[in-house]
Amino acid sequence: MDRQRIIVRAGILGVIVNILLAAFKAAVGLISNSIAIVLDAVNNLTDALSAVITIIGARIAEKKPDKEHPLGHGRAEYLTAASIAVIILYAGMTSLLESGKKILHPQTPEYGTASLVVVAVAVLVKIALSRYVKKVGLQVNSDALLASGEDARNDAYISTATLLAAGAYLLFQIRLEAWLGVLISLVILRSGYEMIRRTVSLILGERIDEDLARNIKKTVLQFEPVLGAYDLILHSYGPDRLIGSVHIEVADTMTVAALDQLERDIADRVIEEHGVILTGISIYSVNTTDDRVAHVREDIRRRVMSHDHVLQMHGFHMHDDEIRLDVVIGFDAEDGRALFTRICEEIRLAYPDYRVFITMDSDVSD
Repeated sequence: MDRQRIIVRAGILGVIVNILLAAFKAAVGLISNSIAIVLDAVNNLTDALSAVITIIGARIAEKKPDKEHPLGHGRAEYLTAASIAVIILYAGMTSLLESGKKILHPQTPEYGTASLVVVAVAVLVKIALSRYVKKVGLQVNSDALLASGEDARNDAYISTATLLAAGAYLLFQIRLEAWLGVLISLVILRSGYEMIRRTVSLILGERIDEDLARNIKKTVLQFEPVLGAYDLILHSYGPDRLIGSVHIEVADTMTVAALDQLERDIADRVIEEHGVILTGISIYSVNTTDDRVAHVREDIRRRVMSHDHVLQMHGFHMHDDEIRLDVVIGFDAEDGRALFTRICEEIRLAYPDYRVFITMDSDVSD
């Protein structure tokens, strides 16, 4: 079964379970005059709506690429996750206002055995749903399903707190309903905030996963002609579609035909082992025939790497009166641009007879 169908199936289960729970909780809450149970029912309705949006997003994401969207529709999942977050935030704010009203104008709850049984069963159902949805979310790398699973687990905690409030009233005549409603509202708001923060981060573009970056570079370096792999950049067009580029160092004696075959072999191996499409493999040539060039390269590397916060030097090329190289400066440098300027001045002073061109690369991958 493909990824989108798995997400849809999990979403449909979430819709059915949450609608049933919402109906039972709403009835019990109205009968027992419990604001906490009513708000819990409302939360279940928002969960059901979230599941519906997840299904819609999965359907859109599975659409084939077209002229307007040649790289597919996978990013629709990020938009659906953002929509879910907005709904959750709205539900949390609404329930917070209602709970505040109940604090100012309290009502006496009336708990019965049936109501408490319904809430207890809801706890067990939500725990089971949470485990299932999160398991599926991990299997198919779906942030929407992972968020839904986390939300279901929070619901189980909230329902447990409702039972505790009922026990406090039945045993000690202490009214905690409205205050518990405030607590539930804050939990809902926090869940919405975390979800929208995560989604916005994905839309902005996150750093490449450390393990994935290292494994891809390891795969590239398995090819004997490759002397180094740098500047790996990946763009996400959905949770299961990564497209990017990489720079490789090879000996300057390689022919164009050999380079062409090498690039094809690398691209095939990377997509086979990692599912990542490399649309561009750029070349840095390494001089292997002139000892003087090798000596200059090592001297400049020593000078560059002696500075704190410099992570890497690569792409060195020396030809006639030109020297070119790339320097990677970490984001932890207080003033990366000033450090880069000092490095440029130092190298130019050390080699006044050459035109020195240095590129400041971004620390985009490990």
